[in-house]
Amino acid sequence: MARTLSSFSIAADGNGDYLISIEDDDGETIELTASYEQLDLISEAIDDALDEDEEDALGADEDEGEESEV
Repeated sequence: MARTLSSFSIAADGNGDYLISIEDDDGETIELTASYEQLDLISEAIDDALDEDEEDALGADEDEGEESEV
């Protein structure tokens, strides 16, 4: 079962990599080290996912606005 994201942080580790800390609702934290290139790939994947959902989200807002005008 998937856990729910509570918080996260990303910090440079001083050696050219980054420390990603992810905390779930239960307070459990996982720490990962990632390179700049890996963070860039993560960023692109997030952008792609949000771009795909953006049309659906905007479409829902437009439909709601039209209904309230009637």
